[in-house]
Amino acid sequence: MFDFRPVGYVIGLLLVALGATMLIPWAVDIAWDTGGGGTFAVSAAITILFGGSLALASANSRTPGLNLQQAFLLTVMSWLALPVFAALPFWFGAPQATYTDAFFEAMSGMTTTGSTVFSNLDELPMGTLLWRGMMQWFGGVGIIVVAMAFLPTLKVGGMQLFRSEGFDTLGKVLPRAGEIAGSISIIYLVLTVACILAYTLVGMEFFDALVLSLTTISTGGFTNTDASFGAFQGAPEYVASMFMLLASLPFIRYVQMMRGSSQPLFRDSQVRAFLVTALSLILLMTFYRMLYNGEGSEESFREALFNVTSILSGTGYISVDYQLWGPFPVVLFFMLGLVGGCAGSTCCSIKIFRFQLLFISIKQQIKRIHSPHGIFAARYAGRPVGDDVMSSVMAFFVMFMLTLGVLSVILTLLGLDFITAVSGAATALANVGPGLGPEIGPSGNFGGLSDPVKWVLSAAMLLGRLELISVYILFTVGFWRG
Repeated sequence: MFDFRPVGYVIGLLLVALGATMLIPWAVDIAWDTGGGGTFAVSAAITILFGGSLALASANSRTPGLNLQQAFLLTVMSWLALPVFAALPFWFGAPQATYTDAFFEAMSGMTTTGSTVFSNLDELPMGTLLWRGMMQWFGGVGIIVVAMAFLPTLKVGGMQLFRSEGFDTLGKVLPRAGEIAGSISIIYLVLTVACILAYTLVGMEFFDALVLSLTTISTGGFTNTDASFGAFQGAPEYVASMFMLLASLPFIRYVQMMRGSSQPLFRDSQVRAFLVTALSLILLMTFYRMLYNGEGSEESFREALFNVTSILSGTGYISVDYQLWGPFPVVLFFMLGLVGGCAGSTCCSIKIFRFQLLFISIKQQIKRIHSPHGIFAARYAGRPVGDDVMSSVMAFFVMFMLTLGVLSVILTLLGLDFITAVSGAATALANVGPGLGPEIGPSGNFGGLSDPVKWVLSAAMLLGRLELISVYILFTVGFWRG
């Protein structure tokens, strides 16, 4: 019989920790008298009480590790439970949203999607703005740990390719995850502090620098203004671009650098592929804007650098409405949102390594057509790639496209036009942020959508953040029998 108690124990502890962190924006609101302090105090009390009760009720089942079923269930349920309670400050206090809007905002924050239903952000209490940034910061470091400690063991979407990075967690998920989280959290914190300092050095006010650093390093995309990053054009765009690129690289490479070995970073195939892709697209968009839009070279480069990096990394910041640049940039940015950064980073979407493996598989098939009797072994970064990895990656691509199609159909049935439905489904599933069209495009937000649409998009964010199959497997009979 399936034992839920080990899962409940861990989720309870996570909720207690989440509730405790709500006291930070509470203190900010009290200190600056912005009027939202009581909301966070009540939300923290409810979250800590519920989480503590759940942990105590499950405490007699603590084990050294989790089995495969429990690991899958913990991965999904923790990412579902945290937004449920993270939404409370939005529901109880400013901006006094409906629970649907509050949950959408919390899910968008925790999954580092960056889509928002709120407007007039400049008028929200400082504690609320800080909480939006904190949610994304927690979600960013959380997904790194999940990606490096859990997904390789669960063999999700080809992530087992990275088990050789020293994160073999089978049979000892929790102890190893704690060790991983410790090393990664140090680097994550160092990058965040460095980002805060860099933003302040280029003239940004400290509070904006603080919140934007939380959402930059997490590649989340929440900002303190309705204009997104359009309120900070100029030097801050260069700072943001640099740190978004750093956050898009595998954090395990930073751990190795911290321990004295920098070669793995420069030899990493997906790092090279990601940086080459980013540079090529930035230059392409720069020249396009100079030739077809008649913009100056510095402005064209800066805006291309920032917006390409933002969408490619899945951050979702917008400094200008790129829909005004013409049809080509719109199509390019839509496709960029489906690429993503490196595995083991804070990035979302399909990830660059899966495209590499897809091209390797295509190349293999072409060789087999030319030489039917030849033997062609797939290799990635100089290592042989097993059939299980290749089939897992191909299954991920199929599941991603099928899910995108089904979500788009559902959204059209709920009343959205074709462009809004497809781009909304894509941006939620890829955890990017802005969609296309006048309503959810770079200059809009998701607040005007109906409640059923928001729940569908929230579900899509969860699916995309957890690599689809981690969630789908819970709906199979075999999982519960195993």
